[in-house]
Amino acid sequence: MKVRAHVFIAGRVQGVFFRAQAMERAVRLGVNGWVRNLRDGRVEAVFEGEEVLVKAMVEFCRRGPPSAEVTDFHLDWEPFKGEFGNFKLRHTSNT
Repeated sequence: MKVRAHVFIAGRVQGVFFRAQAMERAVRLGVNGWVRNLRDGRVEAVFEGEEVLVKAMVEFCRRGPPSAEVTDFHLDWEPFKGEFGNFKLRHTSNT
């Protein structure tokens, strides 16, 4: 079954290669979507794909790469849209 997860990660998550490692994992797993930094210091990401693979990405985001320190994590399961053909780094949001 294909699913979609929208996550927000807070803590020491910028400047620690969080986005780069998330992208690397997503590409390796074949998960589509995007990841970006937010101006308030959080990281936001959307993952779409097979449920087990998206759940693996969600679990990665709960802890982050070794140099990250995740202090808050918010997950919304949304309806699968199939709108992405790959995984991308997006520009920083004003949020």
